[in-house]
Amino acid sequence: MAEHVEDFDTVLVVDFGAQYAQLIARRVREARVYSEIVPHTVSAAELVARRPAAVILSGGPASVHVDGAPRLDPAVYDLDIPVFGICYGAQLIAQQLGGEVARTGRGEYGRTALTVAAGTHSLLFADLPLAQDVWMSHFDSIQVAPDGFEVTAWTADSAVAALEGHERRTYGVQFHPEVVHTDRGQEVLEHFLFDVAGCRPTWTMASIIDTSVDAIRAQVGTEKVICGLSGGVDSAVAAALVHKAIGDQLTCVFVDTGLMRAGEADQVEDTFRRQFNVDLVHVKAADRFLGALDDVIDPERKRKIIGETFIRVFEEQAADLSDARFLVQGTLYPDIIESGTKDAARIKSHHNVGGLPEDMQFELVEPLRNLFKDEVRHMGEQLGLPEDIVWRQPFPGPGLAVRIVGTVTPERVEILRSADAIVTEEIKRAGLYRKLWQSFAVLPGVRTVGVMGDERTYAYPIVIRAVTSDDAMTADWARLPYDVLERISSRLINEVPGVNRVALDITSKPPGTIEWE
Repeated sequence: MAEHVEDFDTVLVVDFGAQYAQLIARRVREARVYSEIVPHTVSAAELVARRPAAVILSGGPASVHVDGAPRLDPAVYDLDIPVFGICYGAQLIAQQLGGEVARTGRGEYGRTALTVAAGTHSLLFADLPLAQDVWMSHFDSIQVAPDGFEVTAWTADSAVAALEGHERRTYGVQFHPEVVHTDRGQEVLEHFLFDVAGCRPTWTMASIIDTSVDAIRAQVGTEKVICGLSGGVDSAVAAALVHKAIGDQLTCVFVDTGLMRAGEADQVEDTFRRQFNVDLVHVKAADRFLGALDDVIDPERKRKIIGETFIRVFEEQAADLSDARFLVQGTLYPDIIESGTKDAARIKSHHNVGGLPEDMQFELVEPLRNLFKDEVRHMGEQLGLPEDIVWRQPFPGPGLAVRIVGTVTPERVEILRSADAIVTEEIKRAGLYRKLWQSFAVLPGVRTVGVMGDERTYAYPIVIRAVTSDDAMTADWARLPYDVLERISSRLINEVPGVNRVALDITSKPPGTIEWE
């Protein structure tokens, strides 16, 4: 969809390796301004070609003093495009434009008291309190601002916590306005977007849908299109959006891989065949997928096998649908980042990105590929999808296969499906479902000794995984109430044959991923 956003002002976030680059992009979008992330190797000419309304320089783990530290093309500062540097980005502005960045031996980390200079012509802090708390995470410090810049804020250990160059329309802050711990961070960011850069807040869900519909129609014309429905939020919203654009040119294909959650097939049928009146083909392919996964242990191989098998099933269905040329996928922006690009290391291959075969016969339609999960949910609501679809917790494309550590067998799938249903039921019963990003069961590749009915057992443990998150780029383990954990544990051991032990995963992301594989 990136090539169809001419109706919106675009802010480019230059990524210097920051863990918060995606969060910066999301905060810009929350201000109803479109944003994209670009690598720090982007040239001034490449930026001009993208016609941004503004450029934001992210933080980063490097020091501006080390050899090989990432730099911005200096010509960017002469483009008359507003620039806003955050943390490392602010230090880079100071260094490249003639200021001084020093290693003071005193870093700043965590919540910090900021003092805004009184009597300045600050645009970033206009109408904001002179004393506020901000979130710091840096070792180097800006000591001297470049000529033509005004120092508009400081802290006890940072002589220059904010600098503003009105003539150059270049600004920087040493703190992180994008994190929630900075009290007035979103307001500082919006002062830059609106008061400095003059961005228009037109990136609304209605406009996103209208632009996406036009883009889909322009791409597919009168051709037939198929969409792979998985039962999850992303593919459901993608299907609803494409159906809005092209109507009965779309046929949805729901492939029952045998790796779905309990009741998934019925829910998909009810929503799309009965409520949306979409042409839906239900392919029962459990034996095929489980056969392809026989004796496969490596998680990357699992993902790639499942991705390729999906595509082959779709190709077969397309042949029966007068050779449909286009395939709709619910690919999201985090999927692309995590699957690895030239600018991002591969964390894990998503079945709909890194798992696609090279000889695939389809041209992809990916109307959600620039959106984060929260944006997709809002789109689903606007398109009229039922709440139990829109607010369903994320589910991996490869399904239960990547929650089964080791070999995937019909017996192990049934154990996990039953266990996962119990976890979901109890989380909903406790009123926690919408408060958690994900909550599910994992089946490890081991068995443990237990005692049940005065007899020795040798059965599987179940691991409960529950996390909170905003966008799945980072996540914290959820502090579930003990009584909820007790009910889940009791039900799992008493109701699921083959289970004799329950454990809780208390790993955050990073260092772990949300899914086990």
